[in-house]
Amino acid sequence: MKILVVGAGATGGYFGALLARAGQDVTFLVRPARAAAIRARGLRIAGRGEQWLLTPGLVTADELTGPYDLVLLSVKSTGLDRAIEDIAPAVGPDTAVLPLLNGLAHIDALNTRFGEKAVLGGVAKVVTTLDDNGDIQRLAPLAHLAFGEQDGAVSPRVERIRAVLDGAGIDAPVPDRIITAMWHKWVFITTFGAVTSLMRGTVGEVYDAPGGPSLAPAVLDEAAAIAAAAGHPVPESERAATLAVVSVPGSPMVPSLYRDLAGGRATEVEHLFGDLIDRARALGVATPLLDLATLHLRVHERRIAAEA
Repeated sequence: MKILVVGAGATGGYFGALLARAGQDVTFLVRPARAAAIRARGLRIAGRGEQWLLTPGLVTADELTGPYDLVLLSVKSTGLDRAIEDIAPAVGPDTAVLPLLNGLAHIDALNTRFGEKAVLGGVAKVVTTLDDNGDIQRLAPLAHLAFGEQDGAVSPRVERIRAVLDGAGIDAPVPDRIITAMWHKWVFITTFGAVTSLMRGTVGEVYDAPGGPSLAPAVLDEAAAIAAAAGHPVPESERAATLAVVSVPGSPMVPSLYRDLAGGRATEVEHLFGDLIDRARALGVATPLLDLATLHLRVHERRIAAEA
């Protein structure tokens, strides 16, 4: 299978590296600076007993020619519009585009540009980060990539892609309703992001403060209420799994959104939070805590824009 991985960051870089190591025909679409860094140093994966180096195929947007079988789209939502235009030469009539972004707005954008038939839904769960050298550090054993057709059909192309992912050691379930799975991940990531960003602390720092244990369940209730109103209720097992991450004494966990906030970088506030509270208003769901988290992040965005 001819695979184009868009982005060689913590998520796309890790999944793409697993696929390349398994012998798949993988090319990374990267910006010129990232291409130069990988050509000089290689694509390095480290952490949890792993230490391996790849010299993968690389292209920049101006070098793309002809379609791929699978386009694995792993970019920040702030780079989505540019990425959509960049990958256009790689998307042919039989190409499957599998995005790994959180939220749902990107599905609408991809459907508009390439047609719903081309676009799969996807939910990535992997705990990785880029270090100061641009190497991918694996922080936990999770490597999970759920995906499927937007209408829930288990198509021949889904079966082919699942076989490729399985062969690379990637846990690749095909849920009955991938859009519902995406909603549930959205509920998780916004709860995680709101708790840590509002309080400017790790999960454990928030939980261990007086009054802290009540925050995560309250935020989760709001996010889950939006999902339920949209037709995607969160089962109790998912709620428990979310609280097992975002409401734990002593936990050092923070999401990537918090790391961007703390580092003075742009966040995905509009894609993750702005879109969610807009849907809440349309559905008549009150979300005071999520509104507050959104405002907090928007003030941050305005500050860094003014400083740029």
